[in-house]
Amino acid sequence: MKFNTYRMRTKEILIELIEYLDKYEQENGQNNVVLNTSDFLGFVNSNYPVQNVKVSQLNGGNEELKRHESAGPNTDISILIVLLFRYAKGYIKKALKDSQIKTADEFSFLITLLSHESMNKTELIQNQIMEKTSGTDIINRLIKQGLIEQSEDLNDKRSTRIKITQTGRIEIFAILPQMKMVSQIVTGNLSETEKNMLAYSLRKLELFHNDIFTNKKGSDLKDLLE
Repeated sequence: MKFNTYRMRTKEILIELIEYLDKYEQENGQNNVVLNTSDFLGFVNSNYPVQNVKVSQLNGGNEELKRHESAGPNTDISILIVLLFRYAKGYIKKALKDSQIKTADEFSFLITLLSHESMNKTELIQNQIMEKTSGTDIINRLIKQGLIEQSEDLNDKRSTRIKITQTGRIEIFAILPQMKMVSQIVTGNLSETEKNMLAYSLRKLELFHNDIFTNKKGSDLKDLLE
C-alpha cells in the first residue's frame, strides 16, 4: 500500500511540473526569452504561496509605511525595492571608500566597459538605464579621473566611443573583492532557493520595465497601465 501511495504521489508531482512547464513556456517563450532550467525553477518557486510579510513588520511598525499597506502587495513591493536600493548604496559606499571610483553609477559604467572593447557613448548611457545628461556627467568625471577615454567613432563621425583605460581596469579589479562582499550582504539571510526565486522574479520585472524605458518612455502613467 505504501508503495502504491508513493507511486501515485510521484505521478501527481510530475503532472504538476508539466503543467508548470507549459505555463512557463506560455508566459516567457513568446517574449524572445531564452528558456532555461534555472529560470524555470525560479518560476515554480515564485508560483508557490509564501508567507505574507507586511512592510510594517520589516520596519518595526513604521507608521508612515503602515498607511500604505491597504494598497496591497503592489505598494509593498515598490517601497521595499526603494529601501533595498538605499541599503545597497550604503554598502557600496563602504566598499568604495578607498577607491578612485566614488559612486555605484561610476562602478556600473566601468564594469560594463570592462566587457567591451569600446562602446558608443549613447549606447553606454542607455545600457545603464540613465538619462543622457546624467550619463554624460558620469562619463566626463571618469574621463577626468583617467579611468576611461573617448575617441571619434570611425564609422559615424557624429558619435563618440568610450573605452576603459588601463588605470580603470586596475581600479576595477582592485575593488571587485569588496563588491563581491556587498553582493553577499545584499542577499542577506535568503536561502539558495529564495535567491533563485527572487532572481527569476527580478529578471522578469526588469524585462518589463526595460521595454517601457526603450520603447515607451514618453507615455504617461495611464497609458503604461493600459
